[in-house]
Amino acid sequence: MGIFDKLKAPVFMKEESDATAYIERLRALQEKAQGKLKEDIDKEIKIATIGEFGEKNIAFELKNSAMPMYIFHDIHLEVDGLSAQIDYIVVTRKITYIIECKNLIGDIEIDINGNFIRSYELYRKKVKEGIYSPITQNQRHLEILKQIRRNSKGNIITKTLFEKNFDDNYKSIVVLANPKTILNAKYAKKEMKEKVIRADQLIKYIKEMNAASKLVSFTDKEMKTFAEELLEYHTPNKSDYAKKYEDILEKMNEDNITIDKKTVENISGKYVLKKYKFSQQAPQQKEKFYVPSQTISNQEELILKLKEFRLQKSRQEKIKPYFIFNDTQMMDIISRMPKTKDNLLGITGFGNAKVEKYGEEILTILKNI
Repeated sequence: MGIFDKLKAPVFMKEESDATAYIERLRALQEKAQGKLKEDIDKEIKIATIGEFGEKNIAFELKNSAMPMYIFHDIHLEVDGLSAQIDYIVVTRKITYIIECKNLIGDIEIDINGNFIRSYELYRKKVKEGIYSPITQNQRHLEILKQIRRNSKGNIITKTLFEKNFDDNYKSIVVLANPKTILNAKYAKKEMKEKVIRADQLIKYIKEMNAASKLVSFTDKEMKTFAEELLEYHTPNKSDYAKKYEDILEKMNEDNITIDKKTVENISGKYVLKKYKFSQQAPQQKEKFYVPSQTISNQEELILKLKEFRLQKSRQEKIKPYFIFNDTQMMDIISRMPKTKDNLLGITGFGNAKVEKYGEEILTILKNI
């Protein structure tokens, strides 16, 4: 550290997040939506809000670290055709940290093979599921940062030294931002354990890693120069995740609506087709169908009767309803209106055994409408 260095506290080079604006847009759209679309937007708002809350927890820890560092929050980097949206990049005097924030509900286990397994309770049932490794995700972010730094090196000697020392200079961390999450990594390999920490351990982790590092410390000027270089690579994320909901709302006002073959939901006491897929393509295409207004009542009755049949069978056999047939298969049945068991074999998921077991009753339901 230089004798004239005066930086004593963290500096945010980029603090705002795209998530805030995204949530505001979703809330505005939610007020205009109804039915299934409104539920989908509400679910998206909850997911985005959970993520934003987790990132704010990390921001709080960094702001109160009393450490000299430059911080980037929600930075979108592009280089040589590659891009990455990174939750946090923290430039300290010795090491630069690439942070992936995870605000997950439930507990996390990392097994001996590096798999991430999440456990939580939903509707009084215990759920255990594998999740995509945030370490793998963050490693890709690290590679993009590596390419940016490699491009800044002027000759073969500096590039060689950079490649040799990269792993010492740049560290990937996954930070679990939910204070209630319990991390079980007792069977994980050491290199995996070192990359996953809780938010309340973040500053301690950074201080210990820097103290153990044998790297020469950056001066204030060197830190700032590097931070400004990173900022030059930041570009607004071109992905507009709210636009799909805006498009759906806009299309719902058009006269001709193409309806995807899905299921139904009860809206204000009336059953209507619930999944919409809008297209400018001709209505005669096989994968889509138009529902004339005069036939909707028959569609509703078929859906109700088929769902009632499915539920009764699942209870009798003590299996999940979708094992009988799922919603897509149900709408395919309604679309094709099979007359015989041979016709029913043409429905995806209906083999000989299933047709023999359920076919006669399904055909009777269709015949009586």
